[in-house]
Amino acid sequence: MAADPFRIRDHVADFDEIVGDIRARSLATRRTVAMEANIAYGAGFGETLDIFLPNSAGSDMPIHMFIHGGYWRMFSKEDYSCVAETITGAGAVAAIVDYSLMPIARMDALVGQVLKAKAFLLANADRFGATSRRLSVSGHSAGAHLATFLFHRSPAPSGVVAAFLLGGIYDLEPLQTSFLQDEIALSDEEVRRFTPMRHEHDPATRVAVMTGEQETDPFKIQANAFRDILAAQGLDVRASQVADGNHMSTVRDLAVAGTPMAAALRAFIATSGAS
Repeated sequence: MAADPFRIRDHVADFDEIVGDIRARSLATRRTVAMEANIAYGAGFGETLDIFLPNSAGSDMPIHMFIHGGYWRMFSKEDYSCVAETITGAGAVAAIVDYSLMPIARMDALVGQVLKAKAFLLANADRFGATSRRLSVSGHSAGAHLATFLFHRSPAPSGVVAAFLLGGIYDLEPLQTSFLQDEIALSDEEVRRFTPMRHEHDPATRVAVMTGEQETDPFKIQANAFRDILAAQGLDVRASQVADGNHMSTVRDLAVAGTPMAAALRAFIATSGAS
């Protein structure tokens, strides 16, 4: 029987080593980068985010929100603090966001939470020395999926000037025949309501859609299809592949100085000016 293309562990030989490295880097980041932890963006359980500040913190800085992956059912913001190294290195305030996990929470709750986190950041950017006019977002895998709901066409304006989507899932239907169905039990209604390819997006948001060269076919196919949909909706969108990158090495490298991924995120944030 063919390997499930969505079971990442089957396609990334050093999966556990990479996750261990990400977690170790995140612990180091939490010890060395100025931060404010566990800020409530909502009243619900787990609705918190961590803020990390650049060394040269000032006023009117960009603010960048990162949403972790894990197929909506694993990992936390603490696991991905390391991405803040690159974000703050680009001179932006980093907001690393937590959300509830499936299957206990359902997809509508998760989408609602990241929307609340965005609203909190837009309303409180000046508290952290940032400006709400320069909010950009990024996400990996399931986090990229959730990030797409932050720049819908309606209500307008979305408030997101740019979105950096890495290894994302933009069509939920194939997951219903994957190993994940036993774990998160996506309903037909969730597929219909929360498939990004079925939504209209804010033409004022600039988007980068990235995948690793070694990703399985569904990730590459969905990335290209979503790019075409966004372009048809009038967005400035670019899709690219990361040479030799797989689903986990690409997100690890977001936090590793000198890698193409870290350089791409830094450049993306640096050019995400006010609209």
